[in-house]
Amino acid sequence: MDILQKALNHENLSAKEFSALYDYDIYTLGQAADARRKELYGKKVFFNMNRHINPTNICADVCRFCAFSASRKNPNPYEMSIDEIVAQVISSYNRGAKEVHIVSAHSPNYSYEWYLDMFRAVKKAVPQIHLKAMTAAEVDYLDRKFQKGYQRVLEDMANAGVDSMPGGGAEIFDEEVRKVICKGKVNSIRWLEIHNHWHQMGKMSNATMLFGHIENREHRIDHMLRLRAIQQDYSIVNARKGGFNAFIPLLYQNQNNFLNIKEHPSGQEILKTIAIARILLDNIPHIKAYWATLGINLAIVAQEFGADDMDGTIENESIQSAGGAKSKNGINSEDMISQIKDAGFEPIERDSLYQELRSFA
Repeated sequence: MDILQKALNHENLSAKEFSALYDYDIYTLGQAADARRKELYGKKVFFNMNRHINPTNICADVCRFCAFSASRKNPNPYEMSIDEIVAQVISSYNRGAKEVHIVSAHSPNYSYEWYLDMFRAVKKAVPQIHLKAMTAAEVDYLDRKFQKGYQRVLEDMANAGVDSMPGGGAEIFDEEVRKVICKGKVNSIRWLEIHNHWHQMGKMSNATMLFGHIENREHRIDHMLRLRAIQQDYSIVNARKGGFNAFIPLLYQNQNNFLNIKEHPSGQEILKTIAIARILLDNIPHIKAYWATLGINLAIVAQEFGADDMDGTIENESIQSAGGAKSKNGINSEDMISQIKDAGFEPIERDSLYQELRSFA
């Protein structure tokens, strides 16, 4: 039996063995991944109406891949007040946003209570908004800085109104790679522990993987398999009762940072990575082709290679655009819908937990 069939049969092989999936031609991988996504969602492509807010770019850590944090590559530090954040949330909600996505640098200036006060203020101003906030890297930083314990940080977040967690900070789980690209940041074991505890609280989160820098194919497969392992207690059938909502392969943006990577992976390499994710991650419901890193055109093509989600309208995107992505001003819903329809799919507006709100077929 070949490796692809073993993957489709949910067999447990090593990352080295599964890395041979990349040796298949793109059409074979795409066909297998597309068949699996069609079993789950037919021709549906999901998106949501959301707003990204990044309270500060002043960071205590120095990740070599990052173009967002204030540094000699980006000498424009800023900090937002709670009132400014709440005003942006209200404005976006009035324009139709149903989710606010708040992630930030690891600020040496904000207090522990500042974050909780900010979450409470957002929920008080707009109780209906879904508050997705705090990467596991931020949770780990607050734990280390304030000696709270990550469990306490997560419980305080939930009590202050955080509804779900984004998947940032995962980068690549291989620790040797992490030493080069994000030394000092949350390690892979702690990242997984933080999300696992959040899931045990009955909460949902996402998982990301940053690829296209110094990692190799086996590192990517290892990353996916670790996610599959901690997701084993949460099935697609029981979505919204804890576990990962979606896996998001984030394409590394190569401008304005310290890694000095000149070339992106080829389009085929990117699409193979997304297809392999759909094949291997059989217990994570959704595979997101995040248009802010891939570009809208490749994200649409990725829907033929196992992805079923585009993310959302975003409105203002600061992290990927700082690295060269063409995503600064987001995308309006009309363009998102027309792009999906023109590609032969059914656009579905969803909420943050993938409950379908309306179809634009």
